[in-house]
Amino acid sequence: MPVTLAQAQKLTQNKLTAQIINEFRKDGLFEMMIFDDCVALNGGSTLSYVYNRLKTLPTADFRAINSEYVAQESDTEQFTVNLKVFGGSFKIDRVIQNDVKGITNQVSFQLQQKIEATKALFADAFINGDSGTNANAFDGIDKAVTGSSTEKNTVNPIDLSSSANITANANAFMDALDDMLADMNGTPDALFMNRKLLAIMNGIARRSGYFSTSDVDAFGRPVTKYAGIPLLALGDKPGTSNPIIGIDPTDKTTSIYGVRFALDNVHAVTPQGSDVIKTYLPDFNQPGAVKTGEVEMVAAIAVKATRGIAALRKIKVG
Repeated sequence: MPVTLAQAQKLTQNKLTAQIINEFRKDGLFEMMIFDDCVALNGGSTLSYVYNRLKTLPTADFRAINSEYVAQESDTEQFTVNLKVFGGSFKIDRVIQNDVKGITNQVSFQLQQKIEATKALFADAFINGDSGTNANAFDGIDKAVTGSSTEKNTVNPIDLSSSANITANANAFMDALDDMLADMNGTPDALFMNRKLLAIMNGIARRSGYFSTSDVDAFGRPVTKYAGIPLLALGDKPGTSNPIIGIDPTDKTTSIYGVRFALDNVHAVTPQGSDVIKTYLPDFNQPGAVKTGEVEMVAAIAVKATRGIAALRKIKVG
C-alpha cells in the first residue's frame, strides 16, 4: 500500500518506531515523499521495481464523418530500479551506557546522529544518485532530468551573486523559473535548492512581494512559497559541509529542481511501504561488552514522467 511517512507513523504500533519516523518527517523531502510497495508478480516483496516512464503526451483531434482518427500512441520507456540498502551503525560499550552518566544517553544520541546521516544520504541520492558511478546507490532525479525538455537555462548564467545583481536580475530569474514551471506536467510540490540559494530567494521575496512567507509546515516552521510552491533547502552531504545541491567551483553556479510527488510522477519504492525505516537497538542484557545499533532503509526512486521533474541551471550565487 503506498504511504507517506505521516501515514506510516499512524500505522505503526511501536512507540519508538513512531518517534523515529517523526524525526525523518521533520525533513521536508521525507514529509512529501510517497513510498510505494515493491511487490513481486507472484506475491511477496522483491528488490526490483519495474515501471513505464511516460515520454510523450497523448493527443486528441476532431474527425469528419466517414473518416478515421489519425492514430497516435503515447511513448513510454520501461525502467527497472533496484532497491538499495543504506543507513549506518554505531557501537557503544556497556560501561559507557550504564555507568557514565550526566552528559547524555549514548543510545539516544548515537541513534539521532545516525538518523540525521541517513536522511542526508537519502536526500543526496535523491538528487545526485548515479548507479553508474556507485553500484550500491540508486539513480537520482538529476540523472533523469539531464538532457530532457524540462532542463532549462543550461548555457547563460543568471547572476544573483551580490545584492546589486539580485536587484538587477530578479525579474529575469523569476521569468526563467516561470518558464521551467510552465513546461512541467503540473504544479510541483516543492522547489529544492541549497541553503545559499534559498537565502537569495528570500531576498528576492522581500524585493518582489510576490512570494508567500506566512505559511508553516506540519511542525510549525515557516515556509517561503513561490506561486504557492514551497521552497526547500536540502542540507549537506552526510559527514561533510558540502551542499547536496552543489555549487560549481569554477563558475559558482547552482540549480533549482522542481518535483511532483505522485504515483504517476516521482515517488520512492520500498519493500513494504508501511515499514519504511528500520532500527536495531543494542541489547545490553546480552553477553558482550560492546553492542551495536543500526538505522537502515531499503529504497529507491521511480521517475514515471519526465515532465514531473525539472531543473533550472546556471544560477550564479558566488
